[in-house]
Amino acid sequence: MGDFYQTGNVATFHRLNRNFCTNLETELLQISRKRRITLVLPSLYSEIHGPALQIILNELKEIKYLRQIVVTLGPATFEQFKEMKAYFSVLPQPTILVWNNGPRVQALYDELDAAGLRAGPDGKGRSAWMAYGFVIAEGKSSIIALHDCDILTYSRELLARLVYPVTSIKLDYEFCKGYYSRVTTKMHGRVTRLFVTPLIRSLIRILGDLEILKYYDSFRYPLAGEFAMLTDLVRKIRISSDWGLEVSVLSEIYRNCSLKRICQSELCDNYEHKHQVLSVDDANKGLHKMSIDIAKSLFRNLAAEGVVFTSNFFSTLRSTYLREAQDTIISYHGDALLNGLEYDRHAEASAVELFTSAINRAGKIIAEDPLGPPLIPAWFRVYSAIPDLPARLVEAVEEDNKV
Repeated sequence: MGDFYQTGNVATFHRLNRNFCTNLETELLQISRKRRITLVLPSLYSEIHGPALQIILNELKEIKYLRQIVVTLGPATFEQFKEMKAYFSVLPQPTILVWNNGPRVQALYDELDAAGLRAGPDGKGRSAWMAYGFVIAEGKSSIIALHDCDILTYSRELLARLVYPVTSIKLDYEFCKGYYSRVTTKMHGRVTRLFVTPLIRSLIRILGDLEILKYYDSFRYPLAGEFAMLTDLVRKIRISSDWGLEVSVLSEIYRNCSLKRICQSELCDNYEHKHQVLSVDDANKGLHKMSIDIAKSLFRNLAAEGVVFTSNFFSTLRSTYLREAQDTIISYHGDALLNGLEYDRHAEASAVELFTSAINRAGKIIAEDPLGPPLIPAWFRVYSAIPDLPARLVEAVEEDNKV
């Protein structure tokens, strides 16, 4: 029997029946006639040359309940855009590409900048945000789901389990976050295992049972990139353009949605995708930068809840985190031994030392600039400031796709 234990204040849906995907898809097909679903895929041009995206396309070909698929591209030339369009043309669902650095969409970014509504630097956050804007402006989908294009273990079941909680008329959820195990011959997910969870629990030890900290700690995999939510909710949220994206999404969901309407769903047995390097010597790359961005996002969201940070606070937090993370290493070592997994305690301890320095660096940044760069604005604000921009976005994307 699988794990069915409920933790924290967010409902958790476990994968107890490995043979239930067909039933979910049958029900989703019936519901989707009225509650239409759009899947957003943030993609880089380079991913068409890797193995994961072809696996994803092969699975998506068999899914019949999607209204459309929106592929939102990272930097791409016109020739690469055309190549990507041809690559995705094999999908039977209506599929449209958002060419983010194409002249038409870029002109809209420039207009947003001029209006003081900067969408941030190029990256996954900005690309996803523009795709959301396109889906909202079309006004034809009730649910937006998103997952990455580098999932080597992708299956139809992953998507069905992700969208079902917010699509089913038998349930009443607005937001569903995915979670999963990440194991090969060893444990992966170092930033979640050794940084985010110990950091949140350290903050709880220092600050007490703040509701938002209990909320963060309820998620089994807070940095998972897969989620589904009601389109009306997407209109309200702001997001970060850096590695703090997932934390910023969770924070915005917390502020705009009742906890009773937030859930997480176990998507698969195991999840494998490309791994980031630790980048010990460069704070602007890899997991080093990721941990700094995540810490900044956490601290700024706590400040918005009324938490006051001082230099003494960050000194205490580093010490508390270090002890919490060191105890976590002991627990994971035992887990690895009981399951015959490789486990390098020295490498894990080195990662914790780097993450400790990331807390220090993030704390200094927060002290110098408590607010930081603004989040990408919510789409309802864009509608208020530039009422005709959404319609022009739809027109720009449709014109690009005529090639």
